Formats: sequence, structure tokens, C-alpha cells
Amino acid sequence: MQNKKIEINYCIYLSSEELTEEDKKLVLQARAISLKAYAPYSQFRVGTAILLSSNKVIVANNQENASYPEGLCAERIALFYASANYPNKKIKTIAIAGNSELQITDNPITPCGACRQVIAEYEIKQKEKIKILMTGISGKIIAVKGIDNLLPFCFKMK
Repeated sequence: MQNKKIEINYCIYLSSEELTEEDKKLVLQARAISLKAYAPYSQFRVGTAILLSSNKVIVANNQENASYPEGLCAERIALFYASANYPNKKIKTIAIAGNSELQITDNPITPCGACRQVIAEYEIKQKEKIKILMTGISGKIIAVKGIDNLLPFCFKMK
């Protein structure tokens, strides 16, 4: 038997003012697009802003459906759109912001398990880690470099 330990690395920023201008812009775009999400059932809105290697920014938000679980998360919408329309561009950074109509969301929102696995797929595809910025509608931001800090045992075919 081997006993192993997993360590994760992350940074906490107390506000968007502590971020680089590039990251701050992404966080603000993710927060803004989250307000336009279609979330009539959960009242929980998520926005995503993705920075590509070409400096193009893709934004998306979650879309719910009465036939649960036929809706889709903001992260996957943005990632799939980026891959379909810019297949040769790498994903540098993804900012994720969540908020609720029921309460102020000032704690960072992390991607769900399905979105973590999709992020892992794109890291494998591009052979490069993606910076992930997670936040609420306000407050602190958690940043990680690479999905292995959120999903250490991702599913891999290779």
C-alpha cells in the first residue's frame, strides 16, 4: 500500500482591485453577464468570461429549462462556443461569477463537477493549464492555475 497526499494551490484576492487589469476585466465581465442569465427555476445566475490566446473574450451565462436537467452551465456554453468558433486558439483564463436573486452572493462560486471535467478536457487538448478565477457578484476572488487544483482525479482517455 502507498499513502499519498494531494495538495492544491490557490490565491485569494479580497477584491477585484487586487487583480491584474486583464483579470479584473474578465471578472467584471463575468459578473455583468451573470445578471442576464435565464434562471427562472433556481434563481441562481452564473456568468463566465473566457480569455483566448488571441485576446478575444467570450462571455456566456447559464440557461435553465423546465425539463431539468436540459439547461446548461455558463462555463460549458462558453467553452463549447470558443472551441467551435476558435478551434486553434488556446484558453488562457476563465472567470466564473455566480449570484442569487434570493441572497447576496459575495463568496466565490466554483464550477460544478461536469464543468470541471470539461475544463480538464480543454487543458488536455491544448497541453496548457487554464487560469480559473472564481467569484460571487461581489467580494473576494479565488484563483487557481490548472484544473488539477479543483479536480485532481479527472477522467482521462489517454
